Amino acid sequence: MKIAILNGPNLNLLGKREPEIYGNLTFETYLSTLKSKFPKISFTYFQSNIEGELIDQLHAYGFSYDGIILNAGAYTHTSIGIGDAVKGITTPVIEVHISNTFSREEFRHQSYISPNAKGVIIGFGLQSYELAVQSFL
Repeated sequence: MKIAILNGPNLNLLGKREPEIYGNLTFETYLSTLKSKFPKISFTYFQSNIEGELIDQLHAYGFSYDGIILNAGAYTHTSIGIGDAVKGITTPVIEVHISNTFSREEFRHQSYISPNAKGVIIGFGLQSYELAVQSFL
């Protein structure tokens, strides 16, 4: 099984940025944990602060992978392009968020990804990614 994990803007700062919301671990450290919990899954990881690069990766993995886990960060609430990319591919996408976006600012309550995603996992910290992996099994 091949699963791509795509992280959007500012998620390269995990472990440093607002640890009270996002925790103290870098994503790379957490990814090692995921790989050890799911040794039979081949994980591909990509992070970018650039919207078009995330769309390119959705296109690259969206017809050949078994699943995509997408945390588009702030682009979740602003990017029609990422929403359209999720709609245009055949690989199922699980939208994830580390924080509970509904307990934050009102603009974070809108998602352009959710209507086209297989499912949405919100607010379980980094464990949101593990729950997304389990949804593909």
